[in-house]
Amino acid sequence: MSSVNFNELLDAGAHFGHLKRKWNPSMAPYIFMEKNGIHIIDLHKTVAKIDEAGAAIKHIARSGNRILFVATKKQAKEILAEYVKAVGMPYVTERWPGGMLTNFATIRKAVKKMSTIDTLMKGQQWKNIAKRERLQIQRERIKLEKNLGSIADMNRLPSALFVIDILKEHIAVAEARKLNIPVFAIVDTNSDPTSVDFAIPANDDASKTIAVIVKSMCDFIQEGLNEKKLNKDKKEDREDDSFEEERERRRVDVDDDRPSRAGGRRRRIGEENNEKGELRRRPPMQRRK
Repeated sequence: MSSVNFNELLDAGAHFGHLKRKWNPSMAPYIFMEKNGIHIIDLHKTVAKIDEAGAAIKHIARSGNRILFVATKKQAKEILAEYVKAVGMPYVTERWPGGMLTNFATIRKAVKKMSTIDTLMKGQQWKNIAKRERLQIQRERIKLEKNLGSIADMNRLPSALFVIDILKEHIAVAEARKLNIPVFAIVDTNSDPTSVDFAIPANDDASKTIAVIVKSMCDFIQEGLNEKKLNKDKKEDREDDSFEEERERRRVDVDDDRPSRAGGRRRRIGEENNEKGELRRRPPMQRRK
């Protein structure tokens, strides 16, 4: 099982929280101490929370469901896109479009519009459109790709959300809670961990911390996908074995129903067995006079 150890989090600076005057009292169980007016996060609890969240996210991936990653912070955009794209999960790194979850049908229409534009650009009709109109269509396509390109293959609502900085992404968290979608999140000392289902207490402003935790979550997802593929292969092998056994059983049943030829040659027309079991020729029928 992929996990993160204490030293990795310490080297990444995951233990640094916000100033004491900015803290949220709900984070008190995860704060180790205060030093120079800054709260220090207890990394032992962070490791435990990463393992707990990883086990849940692995189960979701093994079930064939999808996890939507959300991070619009400058220091998290490229890191999130790099790791999440490798495991084939959808993500949002630009502005969160309001209603992405609660008004998902409208978002799907925008994604379909993007594919319609692609079809138009590949066809012969594209050459007949005026240059000014072509430029407008291309600008619209670029804008749609920027905002919705990473979720183009998300045909239904995600089964979970993974959020970095729940204060900045409060709209996404609110939409997920309204639809009863579980939320995984990196929670700093200025946030409320009770607003999400799986809170990972850590520094959500440090790019190294974000990279370590996101990589760990993606490793858990990859393990879940590998187990799903392995279970699928085992199921197919069992089905093939049962099919072969059924075919062999039917072949044996057919062979048992056939007459045996070990007793001699086959009976011909006009022959019958006598009392001793010997095969003799019947006399031909005589015509009546």
